Amino acid sequence: MATAASTSAATTAAVLASRLLRRSPRLLRRHSLSSAPPAPLSSSSSRPLVAPLARHPPGHRARMGHTAAAAAAAEPALGLTKPNAVEPPQVTFSAKDIEFSEWKGDILAVAVTEKDLSKDSDSKFENAVLKKLDSQLGGLLSEAAAEEDFTGKAGQSVVLRLAGQGFKRVSLIGLGQNAPSTAAAGRGLGESVASVAKAAQASSAAIVFASPSGIQEEFKLTAAASIASGTVLGLYEDSRYKSESKKVHLKQVDVIGLGSGPEVDQKLKYANDLSSGVIFGRELVNSPANVLTPAVLAEEASKIASTYSDVFTATILDVEKCKELKMGSYLGVAAASANPPHFIHLCYKPTDGNVKRKLAIVGKGLTFDSGGYNIKTGPGCSIELMKFDMGGSAAVFGAAKALGQIKPPGVEVHFIVAACENMISGTGMRPGDIVTASNGKTIEVNNTDAEGRLTLADALVYACNQGVDKIVDLATLTGACVVALGPSIAGIFTPSDELAKEVTAASEVSGEKFWRLPLEESYWESMKSGVADMVNTGGRQGGSITAALFLKQFVDEKVQWMHIDMAGPVWNDKKRAATGFGVSTLVEWVLKNSSS
Repeated sequence: MATAASTSAATTAAVLASRLLRRSPRLLRRHSLSSAPPAPLSSSSSRPLVAPLARHPPGHRARMGHTAAAAAAAEPALGLTKPNAVEPPQVTFSAKDIEFSEWKGDILAVAVTEKDLSKDSDSKFENAVLKKLDSQLGGLLSEAAAEEDFTGKAGQSVVLRLAGQGFKRVSLIGLGQNAPSTAAAGRGLGESVASVAKAAQASSAAIVFASPSGIQEEFKLTAAASIASGTVLGLYEDSRYKSESKKVHLKQVDVIGLGSGPEVDQKLKYANDLSSGVIFGRELVNSPANVLTPAVLAEEASKIASTYSDVFTATILDVEKCKELKMGSYLGVAAASANPPHFIHLCYKPTDGNVKRKLAIVGKGLTFDSGGYNIKTGPGCSIELMKFDMGGSAAVFGAAKALGQIKPPGVEVHFIVAACENMISGTGMRPGDIVTASNGKTIEVNNTDAEGRLTLADALVYACNQGVDKIVDLATLTGACVVALGPSIAGIFTPSDELAKEVTAASEVSGEKFWRLPLEESYWESMKSGVADMVNTGGRQGGSITAALFLKQFVDEKVQWMHIDMAGPVWNDKKRAATGFGVSTLVEWVLKNSSS
């Protein structure tokens, strides 16, 4: 990622040529994992030697040859770090239309607005649900709310332990001034439910609204799904790299008052499928670069194909195959690392084979970015966080995992990542070098820390060659976008108003935040080179715009294309952990193309 604080000072490093690109068999691995074990394309083909991450779906067996498995066991990660096998939260959601007083379980969570807490002249709740519940509890609810100064503000909660009731605890959870009307608000409620359930070590919970009529009828399905998703994500804590992990007790959640039946049940299942993809994306970004190498990222992607083999196939290209495809821009970035690059391509096709639309989702896959010879130095360079420079690829594969479970019809989706590291060595790319992309265009590298766009260039050309109608790429590309939009909003760039509307509509359902920025063509003047077709960075002013203009040079004009710069929302500084940003919006976008 080109950070706002990156410098152009070249730094000399020790020559690591003898370690460069550890011996790796020349391979092109393309196969349908739904059939018999893949036949090698040549006698020298084999699976890559990788040490896969520990967590995987229950019952899944990674298709890893005994040679590769032995090599993985014999070559532990730098620092001897091995992630613990920790399963994500497994929660069953049910939609019920029953009286809350009939429910039996560990904790009843009542979602209340500030207006719901108004009282009459006798200091009794005016809201019918709260009035009935308070009467059932002998006035304890109103007493506790007053003592805890609970006013119903968003994020507030109060919990009472009970005796002699069908539920062991009751909790009031604040919604603020209004009932949820957006996916983000519903997800926030789910996270609050998860918080009180974790504190109580509850194994079952129910969610009921004090004023269910405050939720618009057309929003109820989305509300149920977003609450479920928020609950799962709120329960999740990535403890794979900690010596101790906390047990998740919550197994069953009932959603009361938002309808019942097959339609809402399907929506709740969708929320669980989507959450598993978001969690997978988070775990990929959270994994340190000494564990998540390009080879391991490729193996994790291959596991998606083997787990959902009825709809996925996997292709992994090694260095030699990338050379055959003339991916000089991508390989130039990868040249300095002892960990060889892996070009990853998953292809989703519906089970019935009927395809109305072809999409590609391309993600930046820098598993670590040192900046290269323009090394990241000084305050704000964030070199210690550059494991998250593969956040775009995490969004891509998180979406792939979710879609493998959802299985939308009528759409073919290509998930493409040019995975590598940007390191320093005597054989690495230097400032001033000229690289040639696979579409024949030449690039003068005036900053090795603007490397992500170089890898994306060849990935975008490859995506266009798949015959797709639309491409969305995601990348933690520029610090300039973070300066412009802050830590919570991703910038989107596209010449297509139609595609902008599609992704914006998807984001309104997902609750993720995007803002369209201009592709100002006049800024391309700063990207011109005297000796090549272009330079790879045009300076600090308008840096996110010139980066998007650079990518545009590698997209076929007949293909609708969007670039998403997610450098800000990929990471939560407060939690010091990944967000899983992009997964939900990508899934919604694919589903909209599936149904249209």
